[in-house]
Parts: sequence; C-alpha cells; structure tokens
Amino acid sequence: MFLEISKIKKHFGEGDSLVEVLKGIDIQIEKGEICVLLGPSGSGKSTLLNIIGGIDSADSGTISINGEKTEDMNEKALTLYRRKHLGFIFQMYNLIPNLNIKENVEVGAYLSDNPLDVDELLKTLGLYEHRHKLPNQLSGGQQQRTAIGRAIVKNPDILLCDEPTGALDYNTSKEILKLIEDVNHKYGNTVVMVTHNDAIKNMADRVIKLRDGMIRENIVNKKKTAAADLEW
Repeated sequence: MFLEISKIKKHFGEGDSLVEVLKGIDIQIEKGEICVLLGPSGSGKSTLLNIIGGIDSADSGTISINGEKTEDMNEKALTLYRRKHLGFIFQMYNLIPNLNIKENVEVGAYLSDNPLDVDELLKTLGLYEHRHKLPNQLSGGQQQRTAIGRAIVKNPDILLCDEPTGALDYNTSKEILKLIEDVNHKYGNTVVMVTHNDAIKNMADRVIKLRDGMIRENIVNKKKTAAADLEW
C-alpha cells in the first residue's frame, strides 16, 4: 500500500476549550489514486491533509508513504521528505509577486532531483504564452494553474490539494479539476484533495467522507465521471 494513515488523532486547545479534531483516522490509498476528502467545515479534513503533508503533527498514530514513516524523521529529514515527495496546492495561490510565471514554476523545480521540463509543463498548463507575465497580470484561474505548475514540476509522489477551486468560478473550477485529472493521468501522481463540494467526489477513485473528526464512509468509486463532465 502506497499511503497508509493509521490511528491518527489530533486535538487543539486544553481543558474546557479542548477540541478533538481527528479521532483515530485509518485510510489506505493506492499509488496513482485520486482520493477526495469530503466533509463540512470543521470535519477535520484540512487538518488531516496538513498532517499527511508534514505541516502539522498528529498527537498519535502514523503516516507511512512507500514504507517510510514520517514520525521516525527528525525536522531535517521531514523537510527533505516534503521537498522530495510532496506537492502542495492551496486555495490561496501563494505566488511570488515579483517573479514571472515561468520563474514561479522554476522555484518548484529547484527543490527536486528529478524535475519535469518547465517549458513542456507550461504548455500543458496553457501558460506558455504568459510565461513572462507577473502574477498580478493573470486571472485567478491562470494564477491557480501557475500554483499547480509549481507543485507538480517537482514530479512529487503525492499532490495535496486544499480546496484548490475554492476561490474560483464554476467554469474555471472545472478547468482546474480537469488539469489535476490530466496531471494524474500523465505523471501518475497520487492526488489527495480536500473539498466541501459534493460533486467533485465523482471524479475520484476513492471518496473519504469525514464528519466530527471521524470517517463516516470510505468508498471506492467504480464509475468515475470525467472532470469536464462534472456538474453542480
């Protein structure tokens, strides 16, 4: 099994204000799967994503990627692990404003021993002709494409997406989801995507429904819908 999440627990606060955010999460994800974490605000899905990504630490439990356990790593090893194996896409694009689009993507390439070809990737993303522009000269959708480019140019094993379409309109959202799907098909990255949009689950291989810090459903989707055909 490629990604194993076992007995993950996490709380915030102390005493009367203590909140159990994750109450013992167990998930197994195959290499190359698109897995959607679905649930209402406060269900623990973003916290879980951050723990998988080594941004946050669990109170207890283990995360294992290809047999490597994150809790066995010191801070330096964890930083290296994140750099080599993980790509992050957030709702906010977090681009560097004074670098052009190509340079923003190259920032990701510098972190990798085995980066993808930047120009080829920019063409795949539909950004090649915009490569010399600054982020503030692009639309929101184009900025999100740039953020996706920066994440995937590293050729990461796992792409972690936190509400990647949350700030985008309907048509642009579908374009971004199709792009994530295309990247998954072309490069074979495992995708873990957090969303509260129920329709997005239909493009996933696996759907994990979270509520109150617990898994309510873990479904393998036998009949996937292409991202371009999603409707909501």
